[in-house]
Amino acid sequence: MVDDFKDPFDSIVDSPFDSALSERYLVYALSTITARSLPDVRDGLKPVHRRLLWAMRLLRLDPSQGYKKCARVVGDVIGKYHPHGDQSVYDAMVRLAQTFSLRYPLVDGQGNFGNIDGDNAAAYRYTEARLTQVAIDLMDGLDEDAVAYRPTYNGEEQEPELFPGAFPNLLANGAAGIAVGMATSIPPHNAAELLDAAIMLIDRPEADDAAVMGFVRGPDFPTGGLVVDPPAVIAESYVTGRGGFRVRAQWKKVPEKGGGWHAVIWEIPYGVQKGKLIEQIAALINDKKLPILADVRDESDAEVRIVLEPRSRTVDAGVLMDGLFRLTDLETRVSLNLNVLDKDRTPRVMSLRQALAAWVDHQFVVLRRRTEHRLAKIADRVELLDGYLVAYLNLDRVIEIIRTEDEPKAVMIAEFALTDRQAEAILNMRLRSLRRLEEFEIRTERGKLDKEQADLTTLLGSDARQRTRMKRDLTKIRDRYGADTPLGKRRTTIEEAAPAREIPLEAMIEREPITVLLSQRGWIRAMRGHVELASAETLKFKEGDGPAFAFHAQTTDKLLLAAANGRFYTLGADRLPGGRGFGEPVRAMIDLDGNVGIVALLKARGTDKLLLAATDGRGFVVPVAETIAETRKGKTVMTPRIGSSLLVVRPIAAKDDYVAAIGDNRKMLVFPLAELPEMTRGQGAQLQRFREGSLSDATTFVFAEGLSWPMGGDTGRTRSEPDLSMWRAARGAAGRTPPTGFPRDNRFG
Repeated sequence: MVDDFKDPFDSIVDSPFDSALSERYLVYALSTITARSLPDVRDGLKPVHRRLLWAMRLLRLDPSQGYKKCARVVGDVIGKYHPHGDQSVYDAMVRLAQTFSLRYPLVDGQGNFGNIDGDNAAAYRYTEARLTQVAIDLMDGLDEDAVAYRPTYNGEEQEPELFPGAFPNLLANGAAGIAVGMATSIPPHNAAELLDAAIMLIDRPEADDAAVMGFVRGPDFPTGGLVVDPPAVIAESYVTGRGGFRVRAQWKKVPEKGGGWHAVIWEIPYGVQKGKLIEQIAALINDKKLPILADVRDESDAEVRIVLEPRSRTVDAGVLMDGLFRLTDLETRVSLNLNVLDKDRTPRVMSLRQALAAWVDHQFVVLRRRTEHRLAKIADRVELLDGYLVAYLNLDRVIEIIRTEDEPKAVMIAEFALTDRQAEAILNMRLRSLRRLEEFEIRTERGKLDKEQADLTTLLGSDARQRTRMKRDLTKIRDRYGADTPLGKRRTTIEEAAPAREIPLEAMIEREPITVLLSQRGWIRAMRGHVELASAETLKFKEGDGPAFAFHAQTTDKLLLAAANGRFYTLGADRLPGGRGFGEPVRAMIDLDGNVGIVALLKARGTDKLLLAATDGRGFVVPVAETIAETRKGKTVMTPRIGSSLLVVRPIAAKDDYVAAIGDNRKMLVFPLAELPEMTRGQGAQLQRFREGSLSDATTFVFAEGLSWPMGGDTGRTRSEPDLSMWRAARGAAGRTPPTGFPRDNRFG
């Protein structure tokens, strides 16, 4: 007994780790690629789907028959054909039955098979299923040797290597899978369009991709939606086999009584769970990331209906939806990676035309195999009919041989020159069949078979006849799934649209009128509505404080605050403190030292450019866009010389063509605006020259209209000087005494 013992370590073979690992991993990778993740270009199925449908066919679950428990189907599949977990097989079966997952479902489910909200299906002991007509078309020809068969994993039964696939399942239903080092992602398409393109390829096998795309407009998702890519982008994706499609929800604006409105979404992008989509939108509302949206309601029943309520009737519907397209899955990208197994079981990325042409080629192979199978059946039947005819013509002698001979088969074969099959068929005939054994019937059936045999033989030998037959067969399928049928009608709209716009500030804030007040000590507040600015003088301020700046604005405005050191700060009008109290120190909102004065506070919108001038008489023109700061630290725009500070910040009107400057020496100068440089940062150029003193004020105006200034007091009257030729000079001149009546404070107002 001891001598018979074999040490298991004697069978260990030394091998480099990297080679052993690579060999084993390669086997796993190939198994994953060819037997799990990638579909076959000919029937568009993975092995698990193929085995599911095959098992259901053997259970006779035709559309005209009753349903059977899914547990029965799953049991047969994992017991006979697919040695994997029952849950994975059932999940694959559930997807084949979901009308929101498959454009043309292959399984007709009864019970809870999940929903578009993302809820799971019931357990397989509760649900029932049968095949759909699409699955029947996909398997049509399995009884006619249309495809090859192979042994199952345990060798006890046979299963088809692939299906005849009279329905273009790969492109019609799409596929998705991740293998080792490669993946596939094929969106669903409209079967009628695919079949029209396939019929065209039968007549014009040399047709290019553009010809195919003349029929196939783009994806056709079971959940509808809107494909918004340009035609050129769609075409490039189909030609290369790689790309993607931007898919948006379908929505409409519904007016309400009183001028209000709401938006209704009735189709959502493919693959998006409605429940999670509602959660996304609700999170935007709760987090105030899209303030112009007030509420979202799910009013769906059998059809999708999502209602969006805007914050107010003044909200632009297009801006609201663009914001949702950017921030939620109301717009998604469905990828295209047409990576499939070709007829040689080799992974390849195909173009749309190549994939469709490969399916058409497979249909010709199926047609020839079915024809050859039928010819073999006819030959078998003709052989038997010839034997029956011999028996009919010699019926008495045949009966005599059967009654008297010990080995009647051998005698009949020798006497009537019969084959073994013919003699066996005669011996196996029942007596009741003798009454039907008439020469006329035998010869009639033989004639029909001879004609069919001749037609089929001609079909096999003629490519033209095969093309004609193929077009006729595909036309029948096309009529079954045509655009006028409920199942075949296109659901997804192809319509080019621009990418969703960046959400502007105005869209994030509800637009309301306000009155902005900044006190002399730097306290800022915003009062609701547009109050009379004259009343700003009587508003409550802290003791010893008073108004410095007061103007009307909207909550959507950006405010520019200019400091004496030349830095500009940006404030959001919607973030200003309310007007009930004294407000808050503006220096707490920005990084501005307490010893730096505030020169100006104005709205950023309404003008394109500003006139900046320092106390030393230097200045320049700056675009408003260049003064907007992104942080509370502000942005340096003017860099006054030592001893000088920013003094003037004035908006420049579109028609203004001249600059007027006046110094504290009471000398005024007028010169063309074009002589002043436009800069984004710096000290600028000399506006006016001073022997002593500094700049008091500067402004821009229309020279032809003259210059006006307030007369002072409470009268509100102004005084004008239409002719300013006396003060007109080149930039940098000293200037002359201003017109009579010019304010003594040397301000233009």
